[in-house]
Amino acid sequence: MRNKSGLGSKLLVLGLLVSLSACRQDMHQAPRYDPYDESAIFPKGMSAQQLVEGTVARGHLNEDELLYTGKVNGQLADEFPFPITAADLDRGEQRFNIYCSPCHGRTGEGNGMVVQRGFKQAASYHVDRLRNMPVGYFFQVMTNGFGSMPDYRAQVAVPDRWRIVAYIRALQLSHHATTSDVPADQLPQLNQPGRAGGGHE
Repeated sequence: MRNKSGLGSKLLVLGLLVSLSACRQDMHQAPRYDPYDESAIFPKGMSAQQLVEGTVARGHLNEDELLYTGKVNGQLADEFPFPITAADLDRGEQRFNIYCSPCHGRTGEGNGMVVQRGFKQAASYHVDRLRNMPVGYFFQVMTNGFGSMPDYRAQVAVPDRWRIVAYIRALQLSHHATTSDVPADQLPQLNQPGRAGGGHE
């Protein structure tokens, strides 16, 4: 009697293990469709159905190529999709300090706190390669990610991405500015004794 009940328990356990392993395999190789793949189940033989005639789009249509992609005619743009004001730069600085400075540092030199604590070295915005990149490049990287940097499309709204790009440009200019970049009416203030960087080229 004991042998039969012991054998039954072992068979039950073995059956459970086989069924669990089968479920796990199904989860690893779950069937899925790409848009418009052929399908014998769905109408018209496609996995995704055409929109119903008369459907009206809701929300943003993303028709502005420059605004939503950072490109013009498929090429990276070196222009902003809207005029950048002092308020935009202030907002860009705020968003930069929240999302970008942990890796890139407050001054954009790639020495943020997470880098100081052992994470991979972030790019410095002040190397020639990035100083010469069009502004659309930075928008693209924030939108799609690059290398070990993830994308920030979910965290940072499109207009704020452009404001961050503008602030990055301001940081780049600040690191390579000379007195010739200062308006003539402000030069006397720059050259006052005690001002950092006064009189330097």
